[in-house]
Amino acid sequence: MSIIIPTPEKRMAAIAEKVEHGERLSLEEGLFLYQSDDLAMLGMLANKVNLRKNGKKVYFIDNMSLYFTNVCEAHCAFCHFRRDQGEEGAYTVSPEEMFAYIDEHIQPDTREFHITGGHNPHVSFDYYLGYVRALKERYPQVTVKAHTAAEIEFFSRLSGLSYREVLQALLDAGLGTLTGGGAEILSERYREKMGVGKATTEQWLEVQRTAHRMGMKTHATMLYGSIETLEERLTHMILLRELQDETNGFLVFIPNAVQPAKKSMGLKRRVSAYDDLRTIAVSRLMCDNIPHIKAYFINLGTQITQIALHFGASDVHGTIVQERISHAAGALSPEGLTKDELIHLIKSADRIPAERDTFYGEVKVY
Repeated sequence: MSIIIPTPEKRMAAIAEKVEHGERLSLEEGLFLYQSDDLAMLGMLANKVNLRKNGKKVYFIDNMSLYFTNVCEAHCAFCHFRRDQGEEGAYTVSPEEMFAYIDEHIQPDTREFHITGGHNPHVSFDYYLGYVRALKERYPQVTVKAHTAAEIEFFSRLSGLSYREVLQALLDAGLGTLTGGGAEILSERYREKMGVGKATTEQWLEVQRTAHRMGMKTHATMLYGSIETLEERLTHMILLRELQDETNGFLVFIPNAVQPAKKSMGLKRRVSAYDDLRTIAVSRLMCDNIPHIKAYFINLGTQITQIALHFGASDVHGTIVQERISHAAGALSPEGLTKDELIHLIKSADRIPAERDTFYGEVKVY
């Protein structure tokens, strides 16, 4: 009996047929797409799916990134942002100190504070609650998007409260949504090898599940380009896809390339543009039930971001003002862009800029 092995062309055609009919792709099919040398076909398929979901609109938000502390108990190999308590450059600021920075940079249309930072065990959970509450009281029109699922797990340990109790306390203080970080690669092999001293895969997913069941809409990231395998990237996407099937709580998936500034990481080269575009496209095809894929210009750079808008991406994040975490690790992009610059970036990629709020409500289409 002879065994017929499909040619790459036939396998791609079969996948294209599934995409055309909105059928779900398997890990094996995702792996074939990652390994295929037909980047143009991959981009075309992802673009087709995105146009079906979002048309030619590309979303952005007028937002500010805020960092209250860089002191962290974790020692993740990929992080160049964290500091130990007392180390040169370590900081933990009060709400009043942050107000001075905000008042200097805030715009009339700023709609979101995007807050991430270290897992600082030298302050209580009340410190974190306090600045969420203070921000919401002083800037009631701005949505507070704060803390990763890994930070929620940390707060749970810090306070002795359950995930639900931590989230409810933050919601009562004025929290609008969680940020997507802390996921890195959802693989215990990766997390052990990279010294991810924070939430496990299951803990990260359980925090997100809890938040979704409480009615929250949240975000999810993936940090690719170090020691993970392609299978681990795809498993990460499938875990998110499965949770989305269960809860429908994710607004967007953000694949971020690791920035290789820290020598201890052993990374000598940046992720290639080829891999960036392939990952955006595969993400769009695999995460079929998540509305948006974000091309994060901070990690991709502005020009690759423009190309990514034809490879399945429908969001470019926001104005940011001054990004610190990726730039501490060696990002070469601007620390932020003005609204006019974002509009130009999108329009010159032959897409329609759509200003949004945190939850993808359209504010203005340009």
